[in-house]
Amino acid sequence: MKPVRSICSSGQSVVQFLRFASIVFLSAFTTIPVFSQEQMAADTCVKKDLSDIIREARNKPPKEKKEGEGSLLLFPIIGSNPAIGFMMGVGGQYAFKMPGKNTLYSLISGSAQYTTKNQVLFIMRNNVYSKNNKIFYTGDWRFQIFSQPTYGLGTRAPVGGILDFQYNLLGVDATIDSLAQPMNFNFARLYQSASLKLKENIYLGIGYNFDSYSSIIDQRLRLNPGDSLITSHYAYSRYYGFSPTSYFVSAFALNFVYDSRDNMINATKGYYLLMNWQGSRRFLGSKNNADFFNVEYRSFHPVSKKDPRHILAFWMMGNFTPPGDFPYMILPATAYDQRSRSGRGYAQGRFRGTNLVYAETEYRFPISRCTDVLGGVLFVNATSATNPVSGEKLFDTVKPGYGMGLRVMIDKHSRTNLAIDFGFGHQSGGFYLAASETF
Repeated sequence: MKPVRSICSSGQSVVQFLRFASIVFLSAFTTIPVFSQEQMAADTCVKKDLSDIIREARNKPPKEKKEGEGSLLLFPIIGSNPAIGFMMGVGGQYAFKMPGKNTLYSLISGSAQYTTKNQVLFIMRNNVYSKNNKIFYTGDWRFQIFSQPTYGLGTRAPVGGILDFQYNLLGVDATIDSLAQPMNFNFARLYQSASLKLKENIYLGIGYNFDSYSSIIDQRLRLNPGDSLITSHYAYSRYYGFSPTSYFVSAFALNFVYDSRDNMINATKGYYLLMNWQGSRRFLGSKNNADFFNVEYRSFHPVSKKDPRHILAFWMMGNFTPPGDFPYMILPATAYDQRSRSGRGYAQGRFRGTNLVYAETEYRFPISRCTDVLGGVLFVNATSATNPVSGEKLFDTVKPGYGMGLRVMIDKHSRTNLAIDFGFGHQSGGFYLAASETF
């Protein structure tokens, strides 16, 4: 028998999320050291980027750039891990301004990748302000022939999960790696919304969201009598009436956005708040009429009067769904945000649940004394997810991550950095190379 669904439980989760966020942020202010350096006179500091340094080394004058002129960055993608094998591809982003005196920078980014395990990934994202910031467009388009392990629902997973029980029953040590549940699938996503400016910094918009998982192969699933092994994905799908081989969700979206950041690519001050509702509906083709709620908050605070390049940045997300209304792989998970940046220190999809909250604090500081070419970051994060079957609630378990990174200024006009990060989590770690800030 399915558990009773309740909108009240989602409301309680939101309250818990806000309490958790306040604790994380207050802790960050009291535990993260604030450094200072001697203020450089404004007339002696010349802002530079990597291209300026290269041109200086070649005894060439700086390249002049018109105000608002776009900046295109292309970079190779190379990496390796057991889930994907060796990966190679190309990524890029284009930062630009639409006409208008106070129009903010917009960003279009994408990548094409191929792996030695015959995985193919095409990704395109857009965050665009129209002339004078009248309309804010945001989109996330993907097609992936992919594979990814899952570990079950909740922050405790895989401890206490289905495979944990079965492996221990057979007398085999249940390590986290041994309990990974690898899956192959095709994934398609089309998210696009347009938000109209109501007044300064405030937007209200509508959109359409489509997620599809097909050709799902649950590699550890065995249904043979006397030799069976039931995976978390299969058990959830059967329990809540979803096909274990393919499913999709087609939904309307409503957005409320408050954005006072001075630059979405690399903010030095301001606030960002997104409140989003997705309504999956049968008449759009979905299996259920269901609701998905998402809240996202970011803020940026200079902490040194002598040098405003010392910044504390905060990022929070809360994703809330009633149990059983959405298929397993569409449930909230780490690194499932638009730019796949959350949960540094853990693999994509490492933690998943019907409700999930995430919080991160980052301290950003200059390394170059004057030019801004080099900078650094220190970060800490925390994740908590629910499991409706086991009864695990938000904040019953919280998994932390932490790390450090280097920033290299690629384009001083749009303030685009190349981000190189090392993240560490519980029995986990990762290396991250990306254009622009994590958030």
